[in-house]
Amino acid sequence: MSLSEQLNTDDLHPIDIVEHIAEYRDWDFDRVGDDQIAMAIEGQWRTYSITLAWMPHDETLRLICTFEMEPPAHRMAALHDILNRTNDALWAGAFTYWAEQRLMVYRYGLVLAGGMHASAEQIDRMIAAAVGAAERYYPAFQLVAWGDRAPEEALKVAIAEAYGRA
Repeated sequence: MSLSEQLNTDDLHPIDIVEHIAEYRDWDFDRVGDDQIAMAIEGQWRTYSITLAWMPHDETLRLICTFEMEPPAHRMAALHDILNRTNDALWAGAFTYWAEQRLMVYRYGLVLAGGMHASAEQIDRMIAAAVGAAERYYPAFQLVAWGDRAPEEALKVAIAEAYGRA
């Protein structure tokens, strides 16, 4: 049974839908407030913190996926270079680095203007895309920050299609 078949999303608050998905996927979550939920999703490389917040003033469901990263100061220019290159390859969402919090951040906003409603599948795909992007580009970010690799070389790791697992 699909997520949408389990609930009618037309009458549900977007964060209620996210909570249902988190329960369905058996993810750890905390309903921070009526308009916000935080989750922890285990990936191959690390556990990602995901927060979704409904912003009624601009009718946008905002997703933020973060993971800790503490690159050495002398590698920050290279990290910003690979972030720009990565964002050029993404069609939905974007990465940024929050230096003060020492967090790598993937952001995405789903605009639901005019009273539109998001389906459970849309939100589930939005979360999967965030985790997928973090998983795909994490090794490249690490190579630039800690492996002293050039951004264009490190990005080839993320772009290459992997087959199997070592």
